[in-house]
Amino acid sequence: MNAHERTFTHPARPTAVITGIGACLPPHVVDNDTVVARGDLRTDDAWIRDRTGIARRRHAGPGTSTGDLAVGAGRAALASAGDHHPEMLLLATSTPDHPCPATAPAVAHRLGLGTIPAFDIAAVCSGFLYALATATALVRSGTCSTILVIAADTYTSIVNPADRETAPIFGDGAGAVLLTAGTTDEPGAVTAVDLGADGSGSDLITVPYGGSRHPHRLPPPEPDARYFHMRGRTVYAHAVRRMTQSAGSVLRQADWGPETVRAFVGHQANQRILDSVGDRLGIAPAHRFGNIGELGNTAAASIPLVLADPAVHQAVAPGERSLLTAFGGGLTWASATLNWPAAVPRSEAPPAGPDTTPLCTPDLSRSHPWTASTTAS
Repeated sequence: MNAHERTFTHPARPTAVITGIGACLPPHVVDNDTVVARGDLRTDDAWIRDRTGIARRRHAGPGTSTGDLAVGAGRAALASAGDHHPEMLLLATSTPDHPCPATAPAVAHRLGLGTIPAFDIAAVCSGFLYALATATALVRSGTCSTILVIAADTYTSIVNPADRETAPIFGDGAGAVLLTAGTTDEPGAVTAVDLGADGSGSDLITVPYGGSRHPHRLPPPEPDARYFHMRGRTVYAHAVRRMTQSAGSVLRQADWGPETVRAFVGHQANQRILDSVGDRLGIAPAHRFGNIGELGNTAAASIPLVLADPAVHQAVAPGERSLLTAFGGGLTWASATLNWPAAVPRSEAPPAGPDTTPLCTPDLSRSHPWTASTTAS
């Protein structure tokens, strides 16, 4: 009995299936010592590694936007799937190119997708799974048969380099998947989803200034209000609890025991959070995967970047039971179960922006875009 045959005991049902996977990372690698020196932070490499598990991250250079990274990831996912023409594009991001309009229509245009519907989804670090759930529902309903889901963020554009609590954590990047109509017995099939939100914690993860609450025409309420703020200790506790609860809920929906999960991918926020959630769920360390050490927290892009990681694909067979879970600002959280995709990931360098000169970047489609490995507690 192969891995595909082991996956299901229930009759196959219509669902969305991941048939293409893409990634796009800025070429500039920034280590912990550089982050500390840039912000004159009162910390060091050892402290950052111990508290977060992060050694390096990618930073987008001048002139590279979230939209640029999204175009690269979307192009790579389409190439991975064999250049299908999607009927819709969803972009998960909390760092759009502009406050208005949404970034997704411009990304669709730059990908040559014509006038397909395209819109942004703002659920912060839960954004990819919110978009995945939305796309899956649209496919199951028959509204669309092929949807491109992209998650892209450039948190270096909103993080204060002098903030010791946030500057070492975040990196930039984009990941994408192409979803097509299929059935739950296929590799790549999304089998169950769980979503949640709690607005009473909306002040825990925020950029206070620049929206309609504190518009740019007024002075900022405090000098660093333009930057991303996070109440780290409180967020840590919420993240562990909500991700554990949501992941448990989606496993029950799928009728899967945690011992049957062969690939657990959590939002790459903090290695301690990932270890705590994995331990509470009872998932063996050998089946936990991530790349936080090399990429840091890439916000909405973190889960699809793990899905696109060549090292992970060498360790997980197509069709194996897989669990995804995330937590982000809002507060938001989400989980999904799927059969590990058979799609071969592709990667692209960031293209030149529509209003910038060409970027001097390596061709990531021909080389390994990062050094990644499995993680275990």
